[in-house]
Amino acid sequence: MHSQETFNAVLTLAEKIAEEYFAPHNAKSDREEPEFDGARVHMIGEISAALQAFSNSGMLAGAMDESLGGVQLPRVIQSASFAWFQAANIGTANYALLTMANANLLQKYGTEEQIQTFVRPMVEGRFFGTMCLSEPQAGSSLADISTRAESVGTDEYRLRGSKMWISGGEHDLSENIIHLVLARTPNSPLGVKGLSLFIVPKFLVNEDGSIGEHNDVVLSGINHKMGNKGTINTFLSFGDGRFSPFGNSGAVGYLVGELNHGLEYMFHMMNEARIGVGTGAVALGYTGYLHALDYSRSRLQGRRVGSKSVESQQVPIVNHSDVRRMLLASKSYVEGGLALELYCARLIDESETAGNEDDRTNALLLLDVLTPIAKSWPSQWCLAANDLAIQIHGGYGYSCEFPVEQFYRDNRLNMIHEGTNGIQALDLLGRKVRMNDGAGLKMLESEIRKTIAKSLEPDVQIARQLENLLQQAIRVTRKLWEDGNEQRALANANLYLDVLGHITIAWMWLEQLIAVGDKSGVFYDGKRIAARFFFSFELPLIQPKIDLLLTMDTLLVDMDESWL
Repeated sequence: MHSQETFNAVLTLAEKIAEEYFAPHNAKSDREEPEFDGARVHMIGEISAALQAFSNSGMLAGAMDESLGGVQLPRVIQSASFAWFQAANIGTANYALLTMANANLLQKYGTEEQIQTFVRPMVEGRFFGTMCLSEPQAGSSLADISTRAESVGTDEYRLRGSKMWISGGEHDLSENIIHLVLARTPNSPLGVKGLSLFIVPKFLVNEDGSIGEHNDVVLSGINHKMGNKGTINTFLSFGDGRFSPFGNSGAVGYLVGELNHGLEYMFHMMNEARIGVGTGAVALGYTGYLHALDYSRSRLQGRRVGSKSVESQQVPIVNHSDVRRMLLASKSYVEGGLALELYCARLIDESETAGNEDDRTNALLLLDVLTPIAKSWPSQWCLAANDLAIQIHGGYGYSCEFPVEQFYRDNRLNMIHEGTNGIQALDLLGRKVRMNDGAGLKMLESEIRKTIAKSLEPDVQIARQLENLLQQAIRVTRKLWEDGNEQRALANANLYLDVLGHITIAWMWLEQLIAVGDKSGVFYDGKRIAARFFFSFELPLIQPKIDLLLTMDTLLVDMDESWL
């Protein structure tokens, strides 16, 4: 059993390592991104040192099973501690995030031999992991994946094909890189139902666990990104014969689970990564907000409204109403988003450890509905906090001498990877709120109503505001699908995501207000003012979107592309 003291120690250790090993090279890894000389990848040494410190501290094994050397921390504690690393240097933190998600997938679906061969070294920090889905011709359309896998007996296959946008796809940061690759076997069904999942290591692993020959996995190029540059992003070729120990037969891969269930298994890693992306977006938005807050308190500019004399003393810009607006907006986004990400981590804990099957099932239902929101809402609105941080800094914020411009560039990726926000919107409205006869949406509605019912006297008015918008959102959902016209229902899915996202964040803020109660102090006062801001300035903005959704407007599907 863990204690509060253990949790406090983990969070304190995370802060210490993040500040000492991750933050100092954040700007350097942005300036000196990984390079490929045709033979090997070169990157700054601080990345390796930081990841070694992370692994040595036990953070990599934090939530892993004890049988594999893990600590079995609750996911909510792991998520909170990992946010320190994402805020300090998300480019370096991504290698650890992908490795933990890779190991968790294999721990759930891999054989005992696969777990011992590949997962245990990842838990120890000796191997790192990736996920290989996208392809040059397919992008996010996984139904069009063309990488092929042919059996050579038992669970061993030979893979041929290419994968694009693979984060952490090639480096010397670890002894080995374990790729999880979606591919098709001969005669598999068309579309996503024909995808299987394979373990494809950079180096083969001998029976005694030692590193063997180079597998036929080749770096064909590096993608140069606008931000998040510390995480190498690659174009990989599998089975082109350049490194194969078996001639031109293909890269060696090992089947995970059953044939044609690959996407089902990969969703385990994808959903974990999506929540990780959301948390990363929060972390970057939060650090941008804190930098802007610090700057606003020290930057003297202008005078108080009403001052008639240019000889009067200049004031810190935090005294100006518009700067306060931007700071409060940022605070409401990042602290609301953080509450959502930690709530999702708690649902993962409950889905695995709740005392009865019904509670575990209900936690998974709610998590399924919230995952597209947890990925998308922070990646849009916490990015807005980074945008506001630049604005608060003025011209200085637009210059490379201040870090807020890098935070924005780093965060801009989060709306794109692990499924764009548009894809998440289609998933939310097209699948998640409808599955099991709407059981997940009903669960979300029930939980929000429980919070509304326990709201305290000072917050009754905003609780009613939330209840009214929740009722409208439920009505919108029914109306969109009442005639079964999928094209019309999904025409404005992004608006629907924004509506349900804002309602969810308002719920998170109401929960925080209940937790604050009548406690006194600047921390609690800050929570109250940020909640008031969100309910007064942000939540009302979704009403026109609800009204538009109710019209069943189909402009976006009816128009001709030639009109653009």
